[in-house]
Amino acid sequence: MQFYLDGYQPGDPFVAEPHPSLAERPSGLPETADVLIIGCGPAGLLLAAQLAEFPEIRTVIVDRRDGPLEVGQADGVACRTVEMFEAFGLADQLVHEGYQVNEVTFWRPDPEDRSSIVRTGRINDVEDDLSEMPHMIVNQARMLAYLRDHMRRSATRAEPFYGLHATEVRVDPDTAAEHPVEVTLQHVADFEPTGEVSTLRARYVVGCDGSRSATRESIGRRLEGDTTNQSWGVLDVLATTDFPDIRLKSAITSEQGSILIIPREGGYLVRLYIELDNDRDAEMLRDRSATPDELAAVANRILHPYSIDVQQVGWWAVYEVGQRLCARFDDVPDDEDGTRLPRVFIAGDACHTHSAKAGQGMNVSMADAWNLGWKLATVLRGTSRPEVLRTYSEERQEVARELIDFDREFAALFSERPDGDEADDPTRFQRYFREQGRFTAGVANRYRPSLLTAAPTHQHLAEGFQVGMRFHSAPVIRMADAKPVHLGHAHRADGAWRLHAFADPAHPGAPGSRLRALAEFLASADSPIARFTPPGADPDSVIDFRAVLQQGHRDVTVEDLPPALLPRKGRFGLVDYEKVCCPDPARDVFELRGVDRDAGALVVVRPDQHVAHVLPLDARDELVDFLRGALVEAGTPTGRGPGAAANL
Repeated sequence: MQFYLDGYQPGDPFVAEPHPSLAERPSGLPETADVLIIGCGPAGLLLAAQLAEFPEIRTVIVDRRDGPLEVGQADGVACRTVEMFEAFGLADQLVHEGYQVNEVTFWRPDPEDRSSIVRTGRINDVEDDLSEMPHMIVNQARMLAYLRDHMRRSATRAEPFYGLHATEVRVDPDTAAEHPVEVTLQHVADFEPTGEVSTLRARYVVGCDGSRSATRESIGRRLEGDTTNQSWGVLDVLATTDFPDIRLKSAITSEQGSILIIPREGGYLVRLYIELDNDRDAEMLRDRSATPDELAAVANRILHPYSIDVQQVGWWAVYEVGQRLCARFDDVPDDEDGTRLPRVFIAGDACHTHSAKAGQGMNVSMADAWNLGWKLATVLRGTSRPEVLRTYSEERQEVARELIDFDREFAALFSERPDGDEADDPTRFQRYFREQGRFTAGVANRYRPSLLTAAPTHQHLAEGFQVGMRFHSAPVIRMADAKPVHLGHAHRADGAWRLHAFADPAHPGAPGSRLRALAEFLASADSPIARFTPPGADPDSVIDFRAVLQQGHRDVTVEDLPPALLPRKGRFGLVDYEKVCCPDPARDVFELRGVDRDAGALVVVRPDQHVAHVLPLDARDELVDFLRGALVEAGTPTGRGPGAAANL
């Protein structure tokens, strides 16, 4: 983490100086905003945290609750989500507080006594080198608290407005309107209307308002799909038990039903996902009369011969499994696709719903916001073309569709009843769980070619950095200070593209170095850095150029580096010495990620950490042509300036 760029300040360096515009902003709900976010769930708050990195953008977030969520709801935090939280500087806190899922056990009926269960398997939860981040369990309320704290520390000092229920979202047909989206906000207390109504106009609106989304209804979208007629109870409990794997994630299927055990943070708390039987539990399902005691009784029925004695219930709920999906995640009619730009978006449960057992709901919702946030921010800043906003629905709707298909199969296999005959395979679900590990970890998503993602023409130069997939980090040694770091942790939530140049074998100071030739081009007036960086901005604010050398960190000095890798930044023109890394002798990044040592490679990474392109080090025209499709030339009418946001 870098700080003090613009001058030393005493106190906590992770609390940004308030942006000057705060003095001019009203303390209450404003009449207009650049972005209005509806809903303070995982998608809404991650989006708000991302936009808080851009204090010149006026972001408002509202929620119909009276205050922050305190307990319950989702708890699984996939490896990919922890990677995203690292971009905000929040991963260490998350990992320190949460329960780390290391292994999973599987239990099935005992062949000798099918009324009892036995352990049939035990596997690693995450395969080796899938991510530098672990799979964690942290209460959703705590995840949201991390994001709110980040917002408060940002230059915007952002805070949600509670007690506001969005009832209608209307887009003005006048495309020249400065704030074309009008939102009606009903004031509520304890979810009951107070009679007061406010109106807010925004340039863009994002509905993160759950499965009953008024935003979705207002733009004419529908959740389509089926429920499975399966109901599940959820209990967060402090309990005593003789079940031996209570501190391991455990998937249990008996002749009486299924349970998923998720140990929780703190060493004592545990979550039980309990399948409810439509026959045995018909009365409580029909009358919606389930109680924690009744759910605990079902758990004991399934766990036989083991038992669990609940001492305290922290949170509980009953829900019905269903897989439903919207056809689009924005307000553009199908017949205007490609001719009209979106103004209203939906994210999270507002556009896709599924079961909780695979632990994907909170993670995929936050990934929606991660995809959309930088696009909105950079379009409003005037550095990205407005057309990039079309890619949100295209990219995330396909991911959600894949999730729905996966969840349908995962839920069916998990609940599949063993019949006890010779064909019954007790390891079937275990194998499926292992095979789908990349998907559940959140690292299997691949975005298709678009103006933000190129075709993998040069993929052979860096096989481990797959175009369209998330940038797979690797350990390296930072050259200037010999610090072991992870390469991907340079990707902050700042809206910048990254150019990672993996060098050819030549010494970077040698005349024949292809890395040096690339650096000299990137320092020239013809480079994409010069063409797409607004006047007066830091040279890495839009395109952040970095290099990984093949030499060891003791075999190169700062004096050997070209100026493009030692950029001067901030009001004092201080040198950034953290742009160059070298291989870790124990785990060479060139070997780990299949980078061509003879040719080197240039890996272009989007602001959301997905690989956009892999190029030869000398492919200058291809680099410029690709970036031209997404970025705005500096000095054009939509470039950054006092009126940039107002023009959109």
